[in-house]
Amino acid sequence: MNEQTPVALYGFLTPKPGHADELRELLLGLVEPSRKHAGSVQYQLHEQDDGRFFLYEVWRSQEDLDRHNETALLREFMREMPEHVDGAPEAYFGRPLSSSR
Repeated sequence: MNEQTPVALYGFLTPKPGHADELRELLLGLVEPSRKHAGSVQYQLHEQDDGRFFLYEVWRSQEDLDRHNETALLREFMREMPEHVDGAPEAYFGRPLSSSR
């Protein structure tokens, strides 16, 4: 992927027992600020019936995603996340083949 190719990041986070509310609040706190970051095309958070959280992000380029990941917002989330997530997040990267419409 070159720097101008859109990139998607998506995956599941499983809360530790008794930590769903805390993890939900942390994730919800990312949505609106992240949507305002340069290069954000789509930023969606879903809660699955099994209690896992599904996060789907599309960025204009890898450079935009990298810049987003370097923000204080993301650094703080990454610092707090392990306390509330059971195991490692299940994360994937891809290249969108259709628009987010």
